[in-house]
Amino acid sequence: MKLGIINSAFDQAGVDTKTGLEHIARIGFDSVDIFTEAMTIKPEEVELIRRTCDDNNLPIVSTVVVSAGLVDFNDPVRDYHVERSNRFVDLGQTLGSNNLLLVLGEYIWQREVIPPEAQWEWGVEGVRKIGEYAGERGMEIALELEPFRLSLLNSVPKMAQFIDDCGMSNVKANIDISHLVLADTPPDALELLRGKATHVHISDCDGKVHGDLPPGRGVVKFAPYLQAIKDLEFDGAISLELEYSPDPEKIVEWVEEAYSATDSLMNQVGLRD
Repeated sequence: MKLGIINSAFDQAGVDTKTGLEHIARIGFDSVDIFTEAMTIKPEEVELIRRTCDDNNLPIVSTVVVSAGLVDFNDPVRDYHVERSNRFVDLGQTLGSNNLLLVLGEYIWQREVIPPEAQWEWGVEGVRKIGEYAGERGMEIALELEPFRLSLLNSVPKMAQFIDDCGMSNVKANIDISHLVLADTPPDALELLRGKATHVHISDCDGKVHGDLPPGRGVVKFAPYLQAIKDLEFDGAISLELEYSPDPEKIVEWVEEAYSATDSLMNQVGLRD
């Protein structure tokens, strides 16, 4: 598998797009995922991303969108978020990415008032529409498991069920290793995602709260999860998700540390291409 990173690691530290992408290529990453806003990004920025990645032999594997409104109880809100997600598909097609990394929202009002089954069905309906639009453009949807109590997709069984309910060959799962740990999910549970996974996120955490730390800075035991991912035998990328460096002025060192640690972990199980 390829070793990539979401470019937001540099963006959140105040590093401009071009410089951040050049750092990613220089450090040795095989690929990159792009986190931006498709509704407001300027054509010049799109061209800058495309050209910089081309010049540095850095394939774009994924474009990322958080679309909590897909499970909103208001029809116009859901319709808007379908259209917004489709604009991310368009952006991904322009950039040549393989998938749209899609984060769904949470149940509101503690799963009271509105039946949770209704929000689930709204999510399935919206993802089907986006999946159809993406499929016509040769792209997959990679759904991210979020470990929070009210997240729609907060467990491997829920992820597998949602993918089955969507019933589309290009709607698959993103496997986020630290999220699995926070959700108390053992590596062998990933067998439920055989034939249903397309992308991976990797980061560390303290085992209690969301962290997105470089591997080795938390408590995650990565080898069993990486072996389980290898056993699923799907072609994709493992992308580092690093958020909010404690010292933005040392973001390059932060990313270099994460790269070295992840490269070593992948090589331990024979997972790096």
